Amino acid sequence: MNDDALRTLVEERWTALEAEQTTGERRLRVAQLPVAAKDPLTVAVDHDGHRHLLVPIHSHRKVRPGLDGPVLRLHKRILEDEQTYQAYADLACLRDDLSDLFTELCVDVLGATGELPDNQIKALYRVLDRWKALFKTQGTPLGPEQLAGLFGELVILNRLLAEDPSAHRLWSGPEGHRHDFSAGVNAIEVKSTAEGEGRRPRIHGLDQLEAPDGGTLCLAWLRLQRTTANGSGTAFVEMVDRALHLCDDEGTLLELLAGAGYHLSDSERYHDVRFAVREERWYRVGADFPGLTRLALKSAGLSVSALDVEYTIDLSGEAPAPLPPDEVSHVVENLIQESV
Repeated sequence: MNDDALRTLVEERWTALEAEQTTGERRLRVAQLPVAAKDPLTVAVDHDGHRHLLVPIHSHRKVRPGLDGPVLRLHKRILEDEQTYQAYADLACLRDDLSDLFTELCVDVLGATGELPDNQIKALYRVLDRWKALFKTQGTPLGPEQLAGLFGELVILNRLLAEDPSAHRLWSGPEGHRHDFSAGVNAIEVKSTAEGEGRRPRIHGLDQLEAPDGGTLCLAWLRLQRTTANGSGTAFVEMVDRALHLCDDEGTLLELLAGAGYHLSDSERYHDVRFAVREERWYRVGADFPGLTRLALKSAGLSVSALDVEYTIDLSGEAPAPLPPDEVSHVVENLIQESV
């Protein structure tokens, strides 16, 4: 069914529902759309005459927060009768004067769900984010160190997403958290360098190497090599695309990427950026790990009043010893299990 047919279909359904007698304030007048799908989408009209598009979801699934008026509202809604019980992602237009634009948005959603019939909520998010992108401007380009740092975090992020498509919620660095990945008790800090010698990560603040209360912290250190456009390694934009493909909420991940300085509209800027991972070491940050922390300074009887502390640690020697691969796997597994 082409866009014109879909547009006519949803308009006819809404018009018919609007002609029906109004129901209770918390009730909807609904009509399923005769579009080929495992779980058909539904249009609805509420007591106030606002139009809705209902995308079926699993009853245990959460709906992305943050879209709550004044024009659009997205929330989880349960509809049930004597025979059925179904959860939906309910997208509503709260401005009747924008109904024509809402129709175009819904037609776009219907087309996208046809491409992702097994993950219709992801299709909804994808369309919402594409529309939001119309109003975004380009940001300041990422510099060489920022690109290497973000690439390293994407290496770890994609490893987590391969185990759990919701693992992007563990990526806390772009939101200003002291650790790049955190589930509460377990945390990972990622340090990347494009330098060819030494292992000297830069530490930002007196709390970056402090483990969560009662928990554990690991530092993942990566040596990257910037390669040519046709060389070895992986393209930066390919790492982004891989993360978007693996995750179950592209919009939330795009917001995290924007917080880290990368906007999808800027992808052409980084088309030729490639990195190869030449070395990767993981360390458990414990009492014998080099570094300055508030806790260590207080334990030494020193008063801590310094701000904006930055320093470099040297991991070039044999100590501290990196974690073996099986322990690294346990670190990843524990982080994911804590978030479930």
